[in-house]
Amino acid sequence: MNERSNTEAPALPGIASFLRFTTELIAWVATPWALASHSPWLAVASVAVLIGLPTLFSTPGDKNSVLVPVPGYVTIALVIMQLVAAVVSAWVAWLPAIAIMVSVLAAATVVTELPRWRWLATAPAKPEPQALR
Repeated sequence: MNERSNTEAPALPGIASFLRFTTELIAWVATPWALASHSPWLAVASVAVLIGLPTLFSTPGDKNSVLVPVPGYVTIALVIMQLVAAVVSAWVAWLPAIAIMVSVLAAATVVTELPRWRWLATAPAKPEPQALR
């Protein structure tokens, strides 16, 4: 039986990664678009937060390069932040037909992310040392 270590991320299917990245990209575009009429500073800050936080904080085993290790639930929260930003900002900034498509994309992203989130829910901020063989 091939058992997976708790410190090893599940194999990420291509479709889950594609949907997650597409939703993130929409959040990076729609959020500053929605905020620009209120405050250019908020628009710039939103991009810094939406791109910067997930780049800075990540769970060991989920990415090849980890700058600041965090437990899995932080990574899940960062993905949810991106999804919410994409959906809310699309409804504020764009036509309803586009916002509906973004909402469907975000829902599909959640469905495909569930295996990764199950693993992340139990992933520690620092991987346990491997036993010597």
